Amino acid sequence: MDSSANMNSGSALTGSKLRDAPVQIVKSGENHTFELDEEKLEGVLLQPEIQNKKVVVVSVAGAFRKGKSFLLNFFLRYLNAKDPSNWLGEEHLPLDGFSWRGGSERETTGILFWSRPFLCTLSTGEKVAVLLMDTQGAFDSESTVRDCATVFALSTMVSSVQVFNLSQNIQEDDLQHLQLFTEYGRLALEANDNESKPFQVLEFLVRDWSFPYESPYGEKGGMKILERRLQISDKQHPELQQIRKHIKSCFSKISCFLMPHPGLRVATNPQFDGKLTDIELDFKEQLRTFVPGLLSAENLVVKEINGQQITCRELVEYFKAYIKIYQGEELPEPKSMLQATAEANNLAAVSSAKILYSREMEEVCGGDKPYLHESHLEAEHRRIKEKALSHFRSARKMGGPEFSKAFAEQLEVEVDEQYENFCKHNESKNIFSAARTPAVLFTVMMVAYILAGLLSLVGLESVASLLNFVLFVFLILLCTWLYVHYSGEHRNIAIQIDQIAGHIWNHFLSPVYAHVMQQGAQLAVRQAIPKRD
Repeated sequence: MDSSANMNSGSALTGSKLRDAPVQIVKSGENHTFELDEEKLEGVLLQPEIQNKKVVVVSVAGAFRKGKSFLLNFFLRYLNAKDPSNWLGEEHLPLDGFSWRGGSERETTGILFWSRPFLCTLSTGEKVAVLLMDTQGAFDSESTVRDCATVFALSTMVSSVQVFNLSQNIQEDDLQHLQLFTEYGRLALEANDNESKPFQVLEFLVRDWSFPYESPYGEKGGMKILERRLQISDKQHPELQQIRKHIKSCFSKISCFLMPHPGLRVATNPQFDGKLTDIELDFKEQLRTFVPGLLSAENLVVKEINGQQITCRELVEYFKAYIKIYQGEELPEPKSMLQATAEANNLAAVSSAKILYSREMEEVCGGDKPYLHESHLEAEHRRIKEKALSHFRSARKMGGPEFSKAFAEQLEVEVDEQYENFCKHNESKNIFSAARTPAVLFTVMMVAYILAGLLSLVGLESVASLLNFVLFVFLILLCTWLYVHYSGEHRNIAIQIDQIAGHIWNHFLSPVYAHVMQQGAQLAVRQAIPKRD
C-alpha cells in the first residue's frame, strides 16, 4: 500500500516504524484466557503523530467464517483511497490487508488492530485518528461461551462503532447472543450510572440478504427489518420484551444495513483473491454506500467513555484496565443457553422439593402444633426429607443425571438447614425448656439461701456472706431475665443469661437430677420386689 495515499478527509500515517499490517493486540492463551500485548498496543496508539489525538475505533464482530476480515479490507481501501469517488479501485486488484481466506475453519484469533491509524479531518476541522479492529469469530468449535463473550464485550467497550456481522437475517438467537455479550461488557463497567448508555453505535450488518423484494438492500431496508425485530408489544413473552429493552438500553444509536450475496464465484472458488471482477455488481454497489456511511468525515464517531471523548493515549490505559477485569474472577462465568436453562430447570425442581418438605414439616411441628419429642421429630425429618429427594429425582430435568447430582446435594444441605430451624422452633414449645432459665436461677438462689443459713448456725459467717452475695447476684439475674422477656428489649442480655443457666444445668444440676432419678428408680424397684421369708 502507498503510505502517503490520501483519503477524502485525511491520510494514513507516514514514517511509522511498524509495518503496514494487522497487529494482534489481544492473544488467546492457554486455558481459554486472553492476554494483552501492551508493547504492540502502545506501538499502535502511542505513535507521536496520533497519541494525543481523539480516537475513532471501528470494530467488526460476529460469528466465525462470515466475512469480517474480508469486509475490513474494503474499509482499508476506502481509508487509503486517493480518489474518494473511485475508492474501490481497479477491478483486477487483489484484496489484501487483514488476513482472510475462504473455507470453513477460523482464521482470526484474539483482537487485532491495523498497525497504522488514519488521520482524518472532521467537519469541525479537528483531526482524529481512525483505528480498524478485527475480532475473533464467535461460536467456533474451539471457543467457550466465555471466550466469545469476552472478545465481543472487549471490542464493544473499546470501539465507538461496533459492526455486528450477521448472515442472511436478524434472528432471535442473534438478539439473545447480543444481550448476553453486551451484558457481560456492561457488568465490567461498574462505574457507569444506570441513566447513561454504556456503548455508542451498534450497526447490524446483514450479509447475504435474500429478500430484497421484502426489504431493499441498504440502510433503508435494514432499518425496516430492524424496527420489526426490535419492536416491543404486549403480545410478546416478557422474556422477548426484556431482550429488546436491554439491547436498546445499551447503545446510543442502533442501525442496520442489508448486503446482498457477493456471488457464487466468491463463495465456491478456492482461488478467489478478492478481485472485484469476481464479485457481483449488487454487492459492489452496496459497498459504495455502506463503507462511506461509516468512515466518511461527516459520519465518524469519536470514542467516548462516561461522556468524555478520549485520545489514543487514554485508550491505552482503558484497554489495560478492561483486560485485567476479564483476566480476574470478578465477573461470573457466562453460560450457554442450554446450561443456563438446565440450571434454572434444576433450581426450580429444588425449590419445589423444598416447598414440599417445608409444608409437610409444618404439619408435623408447625406453629399451632404441640411440642414433639426430639426422636420423633428426627424420624419425621428423615421420612419427609426422603420424600422431598424422591420428588426432586422424579421431576423432569434438563442436563442429565451428572448435572443434576450437584443440585440434589444442594437440596440435601438446604433441607438440613430447614430442619435445624424446625428443631429450634419445636424446642421453644417445650415448657421445661422455656422455664429452664428461671428454674435454674431460682434453684441456685434456694441452695445458696439454705446453705447460708446452715453455715451461719455453725459460725462460718464469712462463707455464709459469700453465699448471700451469690443469692443477691442470681436474684438480679432472674429479675433482669424476667424484665427482658416482658419488655422485648436488650435481647442479647437474655441470651447471655440463658447461656449461664444452660452451663449450670449441664454441668451441675443435670447430673444431680439424673443421679437422684436413678436412685429413686432403683429404690422403687427394690420396694416392688416382695421379700422372701
